[in-house]
Amino acid sequence: MSKFQLLLPKMGESVAEATIIKWLKKPGDYIEADETVMEIATDKVDSEVPSPVSGKLVEQLCKEEDVVQVGAVIAVIETEGAEESGPAAPQPVAAPAPVPKEEEHTAPVSQPVPEIPGIEQLANRPVAQHKEIAVKSSSRFYSPLVKQIAAEEGISIAELDQIPGNGMEGRLTKDDLLAYVKNRPAQQLGAASQPVVTSQSMPGLAKEQKPVADIAETKPVSATSLSVGDEIIEMDRMRRLIADHMVMSKHTSPHVTSFVEADVTNLVMWREKIKDSFEKRKGEKITFTPIFIEAVVKAIKDMPMINVSVNGTQIIKKQAINIGMATALPNGNLIVPVIKNADGLNLLGLTKAVNDLANKARTGKLQPDDVKDGTFTITNVGTFGNVMGTPIINQPQVAILAVGAIKKKPAVIETEAGDIIAIRHMMFLSLSYDHRVVDGALGGSFIRRVADYLEKWDTGQEL
Repeated sequence: MSKFQLLLPKMGESVAEATIIKWLKKPGDYIEADETVMEIATDKVDSEVPSPVSGKLVEQLCKEEDVVQVGAVIAVIETEGAEESGPAAPQPVAAPAPVPKEEEHTAPVSQPVPEIPGIEQLANRPVAQHKEIAVKSSSRFYSPLVKQIAAEEGISIAELDQIPGNGMEGRLTKDDLLAYVKNRPAQQLGAASQPVVTSQSMPGLAKEQKPVADIAETKPVSATSLSVGDEIIEMDRMRRLIADHMVMSKHTSPHVTSFVEADVTNLVMWREKIKDSFEKRKGEKITFTPIFIEAVVKAIKDMPMINVSVNGTQIIKKQAINIGMATALPNGNLIVPVIKNADGLNLLGLTKAVNDLANKARTGKLQPDDVKDGTFTITNVGTFGNVMGTPIINQPQVAILAVGAIKKKPAVIETEAGDIIAIRHMMFLSLSYDHRVVDGALGGSFIRRVADYLEKWDTGQEL
């Protein structure tokens, strides 16, 4: 018998840690090679950790809700045969040296713990348990590390809920919270400065005074009445993240939506003509999505101020054109994988990228880097037969395009001989944009430019 140390795998260049969501195996269970051992969550996506070897799980080195560093040892698996290559089995360390007398009242004495190469000793971190209760009352998801920092800094749940997050679906990351703490207004550091609501200022309230933060922390009581047969379904974690992100986006950006109707007859006829031969030659199915993305990329090059984000009073003009494509998951939730540097890909490259990301999303194999750094998003509401939509901006971006279903409709066509009515393939495009930095002239011109590229499709082009 030999012992193999299972490490938390690398999940992307920007991901340094993950939260253990659930252990799927317990000590004593036999694990086959490539079988999933646990589920983890990062600030971007949820993932599974498989075992690279077969054997019996003999020790779990982390608990659920622990935050673990990439490369840390998370479990020990007993295997048959020769010694496995890899990190050595954990060895106990000697008891700590006695604390000098002059320090014995100020420095806590650590208990002996197993020395595990590469793992951060999370158990030794001080946690303000009495303050963490307020954080746990929120419906928004926070990692244990974020909860700990909030507790140590005395940040209430009401204040924490107002901090914008740059993680997946608006999740608040450690860096977001530390940046907020660094620039936290001085008046928020003391509870004494919190506004007070009294019965005199708001008739009908109890006479005792309550800080606003305390009132915000009170769990609202639903006014919805329940009838016999009604079913209460608790939101899963991803749905809560989506909900928080959507509410945050509406609070952050004043949304305006512009619409255009495009005649995409030439585009539809071209795709019908080449799709079978294209699939045989390239082994890829060509959908309308990469075609829409190509038109958006061209329009962004023409009007780069739509490819920006906002930081306070600063406008950050993005050099990269990274297009997110909203994708519905089999469980009904939503995720937005990102095609990086889409302006450097031709239509064939965009087709391969779209198909690859869509397949990863359907099979739950997206990595954190697959959903980060988007600068503009497209959502295809036409997939569900909808002719148009008013999408919510995917923060911190400033615009999102919805493409509706393509429908055959009678339309007026101008010819040299006069106007005629013909059956055409028509579709609506709708662009929601952040009116803080995108005015109607830019928003309306941009969506019109996208429509122009689609309407003037070259039916003679080859792939």
